[in-house]
Amino acid sequence: MIKKNRDELRQIERKHGFKFSKNLGQNFLTDDRVVKQIVEGAKVSQGDFVIEIGPGSGALTKAIADRVGKVMAIEIDKTVIPVLQEALRDKNNVEIINEDILNMDLKKLIKNEKIKNRDFESVKIIGNLPYYITTPIIMGILKDKIPTESITCMVQKEVAERINAKVGTKAYGGLSVAVNYFCDVSKICDVPKEMFIPMPKVDSAVINLKIRRKKPVEIKDEEGFFDVIKASFRQRRKTLQNALSGYKGIDKEEMGNLLVKAGIDSSRRAETLGIEEFANLANIIAANIEGNKID
Repeated sequence: MIKKNRDELRQIERKHGFKFSKNLGQNFLTDDRVVKQIVEGAKVSQGDFVIEIGPGSGALTKAIADRVGKVMAIEIDKTVIPVLQEALRDKNNVEIINEDILNMDLKKLIKNEKIKNRDFESVKIIGNLPYYITTPIIMGILKDKIPTESITCMVQKEVAERINAKVGTKAYGGLSVAVNYFCDVSKICDVPKEMFIPMPKVDSAVINLKIRRKKPVEIKDEEGFFDVIKASFRQRRKTLQNALSGYKGIDKEEMGNLLVKAGIDSSRRAETLGIEEFANLANIIAANIEGNKID
């Protein structure tokens, strides 16, 4: 099946004069078994409106379309559009849009679609994300609170490991804390690099991010929470007191006092803190900043 799909892609290249773009991180999946795992892992159903990011040759798009009410496939590369139009010509529930996902107003898109199709029960996002913009896409969707039930995406395996990392491990970092604040994370499958054309330099993995209805911690200032996490991991080899020294004008001594107040030893490093400890610390820092403003 992999060889068959590779031959079909080569035919597409010749017919449409299509060339894979390294700048856009284009790598098309050739294994139908992985396509099936993605669709199953996304738990899509007929009542779903699916936004697909980076549909590539349309193989995954077709499989999704067979299961859901509508698919909106968003593709940045205009040279891929004729390929998609041919591949999806028999799918009347697929709409192809030639846009950059980072520049789109997804809230408005979803709102308009729901007005047109009131029968949709939920929105789900699925995509093979270009490696170079994986984090901006995921965090953009989460921070903007796009009304989606889940994000099922193929990402670089190393990124998947970082997102799903446990406290105290080498892979654990700011992305781990931020994504797990918004989502329940689960891995669907690994995807070896040999399953793509052209073959990338690294392996991939498919993960499912189910949006939490209730956050695991209470935050006074969400943006401040993320700022504290970012500052803590920016120099991850340093102790928290040193890494956060100067944050929002707070000197080293005062930061040490705030860490003590949060019940955190100032000699600890960022990778040893769980999300509850980060939340507590961020809330205490926010209260300190607000208190200083009042004074």
